[in-house]
Amino acid sequence: MKRSKRFEKLEQMPINKDGFAYEWEEVGLVCMESPFDPKPSLKIENGVIVEMDGKERKDFDSLDKFIADYGIDVSYAEEAMAMDSLEIARMLVDIHVPREKIVKICCASSPAKVTEIMNHLNVVEMMMAQMKMRARKRPANQAHATNLDDNPVLLCADAAEEATRGFAELETTCALARYAPLNAIALMLGAQTGRAGTLNQCSMEEATELELGMRGFTSYAETLSVYGTETVLIDGGDTAYSKAFLASAYASRGIKIRFTSGTGSEVLMGSAEGRSMLYLEVRCLFLTKACGVQGIQNGSINAIPLVAALPNGFRAMAAECLIASMLNIEVASGNDTAFTHSDFRRGSKLMMQFMPGTDFVTSGYGGIPNFDNVFAGSNEDCDDYDDWYTLQRDMKVDGGIVPVKEEDALAARNKAARIIQCVFAELGLPEITDEEVEAATYAYSYKDMPPRNKAEDMKAATTMMDKGTNGFDIVRILYENGFEEVAHRLMEMLKQRVIGDYLHTSAIFDEEFRVISAVNDRNDYMGPGTGYRLSDERWARLKEKYSALKPKDI
Repeated sequence: MKRSKRFEKLEQMPINKDGFAYEWEEVGLVCMESPFDPKPSLKIENGVIVEMDGKERKDFDSLDKFIADYGIDVSYAEEAMAMDSLEIARMLVDIHVPREKIVKICCASSPAKVTEIMNHLNVVEMMMAQMKMRARKRPANQAHATNLDDNPVLLCADAAEEATRGFAELETTCALARYAPLNAIALMLGAQTGRAGTLNQCSMEEATELELGMRGFTSYAETLSVYGTETVLIDGGDTAYSKAFLASAYASRGIKIRFTSGTGSEVLMGSAEGRSMLYLEVRCLFLTKACGVQGIQNGSINAIPLVAALPNGFRAMAAECLIASMLNIEVASGNDTAFTHSDFRRGSKLMMQFMPGTDFVTSGYGGIPNFDNVFAGSNEDCDDYDDWYTLQRDMKVDGGIVPVKEEDALAARNKAARIIQCVFAELGLPEITDEEVEAATYAYSYKDMPPRNKAEDMKAATTMMDKGTNGFDIVRILYENGFEEVAHRLMEMLKQRVIGDYLHTSAIFDEEFRVISAVNDRNDYMGPGTGYRLSDERWARLKEKYSALKPKDI
């Protein structure tokens, strides 16, 4: 057969390197609108839910029971369930209906009811609703800082640059688990060097992550996974009750906590119970709400290659982020996992959260090259900064970060590298040389760094933890060695753990350590002229383009 040269060219385009699949509803390989999703129902007797979504209480699994007992406002449930789902969908995009009314309805609805509401919305309507429904008025952003060598000097410098760029949260993880304490300390030091009040976490297995938080090395956690079927949740080693207990362990120590879920995980683990991915994700969100957790990281996360292979994939991911906001919990809305060979497609996915704004537009912008990202690569990385800044400038949209000059980034990186050099010396950890400080100041990736003795680093990390080293020890070291400003910032972060105000929904800090949350920065969007609007000062900062011509240049 003689081929069309245009079709031959199309076959070679990046989009056709992606994988795609048709839906298979019977096994849950469907994003939305499955014929096997339950129909909404709710019956209440003496203040107790005795039927939910077609299932009687005697047939409830543990997730059903936990959601029914703790996740639904029964005082308003009959009114909410009696409302037409299409009418509620229209209320979401009606600028005359306040956010609080939608939250009241959704928190009193069943999971199937909320799923049914989403089925009435297209992606543009979801974006309109997201602008109104996010918990905190101003959007923010989060970054990844990792490297394949677990090099703490490079990690600290990268974190300082990311914080200088305005990320409100920084997240790291380890290629080798025993590096966790060093990575957590490096991220903490870099974060506070770059911008006062930047939150940080080290994503590890839960016991390690909790200990790092209790030592004062991290200030939040978000990788506590929940799933939408009982079988998968138990396979993950948990129940709804154990997750609630773990969340309380973090909160009682003043550590901000988010759960992680996302469409697609249940079918990947072989137990979707024939339900749509979105319906199971709605169960995760109700479980999160029932556990009293202030936020969720979703947007499919690691399952995105599967979800994006199916029809309605992007729509389902937009829906799950929106539903989190409708339940009045903070949403870190994904965009943190590489999933496509097409730049066109990855940009399109991002726009559904970038344009309306979410609490965290990404739950991990790769502030490092993707090959250095131990989280398996992000949808955007350090090579995309100028594209991101230009999009903010093009659309007058706040995507959560600001342009920085090269000399400012280098200064932050160098200072952070010198600080961690000092801390390592005072703690008796393996030496950080001047050569490493210099390299980290200018490095692109781990390939630009002198190699470290990993065995000695890991041995020293274990010894340090055995000695009981904590955040106060590092504050003292910084004060005694001339880094008073960063010492003050670290001390303030530790004080905030006791105060606890940043445990409110959707909480971040400004550079004066003032908490900005859904309590004191409530989203009040109700159409043009309301809600979050860029101040003249913020807009002047976002539209900076150092290569742009000025009138005097023309």
